[in-house]
Amino acid sequence: MSQQASDYWRANIRLVSILLVIWFVVSYGFGIILAEPLNAIRIGGVGLGFWFAQQGSMYTFVALIFYYAIRMNKLDREFDVHED
Repeated sequence: MSQQASDYWRANIRLVSILLVIWFVVSYGFGIILAEPLNAIRIGGVGLGFWFAQQGSMYTFVALIFYYAIRMNKLDREFDVHED
């Protein structure tokens, strides 16, 4: 494997790892572990911990998918492996 391919793979794995950690913190950390303290904050009559457990992790996941697609396009261009 060439050095450029190795660097590209390392950058890709780093990006995926960071995004998975963010998703884990939002879904498991905010939605389960910190749900009770977050429920003290009310938004629209519903506790913030409940909101993260029901909606926040899904919205975060969709946002991370869009961010991943945009960032991977930049990485592809940076390492000259883009398709267009």
